[in-house]
Amino acid sequence: MKLSKLLCGLETSGYNPDNIEISGIAYDSRSVKKGDVFVCIKGYATDGHKYVKNAIQNGAAAIVASDKIEVNIPVIYTPDTRLALAYMSKAYFNNPLESIKLIGVTGTNGKTTVTYLIKSMLEAQGIKVGLIGTNQNMIGDKVIPTERTTPESFELYKLFAQMADEGADCVVMEVSSHALELCRVAGCEFDTAVFTNLTQDHLDFHENMENYFMAKSKLFSVCKNAVINIDDEYGRRLAKMCGANVMTYAINSDADMRASLISVDAKGVCYDLCYNNNKYKARLSIPGRFSVYNSLASLGAVITLRADINSCLDELSKAKEVKGRAEIVGTDTDFTVIIDYAHTPDGLENILSTVNEFKKGRLITLFGCGGDRDKTKRPKMGKTAGELSDFLVVTSDNPRSEEPDKIIDDIMDGVIESGCEYVRIENRRDAIEYALTHAKKDDIIVLAGKGHETYQILKDGTIHFDEREVVYEVLEKK
Repeated sequence: MKLSKLLCGLETSGYNPDNIEISGIAYDSRSVKKGDVFVCIKGYATDGHKYVKNAIQNGAAAIVASDKIEVNIPVIYTPDTRLALAYMSKAYFNNPLESIKLIGVTGTNGKTTVTYLIKSMLEAQGIKVGLIGTNQNMIGDKVIPTERTTPESFELYKLFAQMADEGADCVVMEVSSHALELCRVAGCEFDTAVFTNLTQDHLDFHENMENYFMAKSKLFSVCKNAVINIDDEYGRRLAKMCGANVMTYAINSDADMRASLISVDAKGVCYDLCYNNNKYKARLSIPGRFSVYNSLASLGAVITLRADINSCLDELSKAKEVKGRAEIVGTDTDFTVIIDYAHTPDGLENILSTVNEFKKGRLITLFGCGGDRDKTKRPKMGKTAGELSDFLVVTSDNPRSEEPDKIIDDIMDGVIESGCEYVRIENRRDAIEYALTHAKKDDIIVLAGKGHETYQILKDGTIHFDEREVVYEVLEKK
């Protein structure tokens, strides 16, 4: 394949790519094979320009770079190699999205659940759906492991190509703010983009909420249809600035799709759906007011693809909980254990407010905060958890390179302000054991932060850690 074909439309200088034949694309020098073009990507920890010699030793036929380098093989320069990698990957895999409708879901909370609901509703109408997200990637019922919410652009287009080859008609994917800012979805044209909400998260990367919002808004400049939550202040801004066909949804605002007469209990939610001058009964067996928003977002998305609303509502009523999202762990006890991915102040408030609506005993919340991430949300999460719980077990999450005790110290500022009773136990397994062995009849224990994750990231490496397994092990001993 001519390198010029992959670089078509991009701003380039240096060696003439018309004269270069390449066999593949690589952006990690360790994965370079003979005849590949190596794209130098600048990351957080390192810079691909430093590994050009390694790439050449492994057989690179050409280099795409943004900084000046002196090597003995052809170099093509372009201002943004991340952008170049995305468009090169799109061309290399022959634009696999030509035959696929693409739905992107972005927002701080709710992305995973919304994508699963969209997938189930579309599949109920005979549509083969690919899914890309935090929990896993899927093609129909086939599961493909995932490492990040939105893969790097080369892996993403490779996945699109696989989905197209296996007959997917539609792909629904979570689109993270990092992916939008780092050009991972560059070149993707979305049939529909969904905005769930925007609350504090990832400020270690974006620095402030305005930057975070502007990163999210990029998705809505490359979509035909937009489905936007206008109960959210950022959603209202987005709806006004979006140039696509906009469908709004809300509970508390005048929107195109609105929920009223909402009923929430331990078994789920039901409400009246008002849309297009018609009223429908909507049910979802996932409890919480946030489930109403998630169902509205997913319904809006499938309606933009001309799906039948009645059959979608029927499928919605059959939908099961998503792993790690308000997931009830089956235990033979007189108390309840719920695992939830909540790792932001808003996410924690959502799950704890939901539990408070149906609890009979105490609400015991176990949580921590991730290391090497936004430190300002730690006391906020401590305060939120304390105000909404009867007892707290403050512990470790994914401390990464930080000292767990120092992270807990940051959380404690908010916990103490809340006045809630608490215990701090750094080791998360020990913390779970404490919560389970001190639970009483009708108590509800919420294990927050890990959700679907089956690992814990520590200073000296990643270990296997599945909270479901820990719960069962502790209860067997009890």
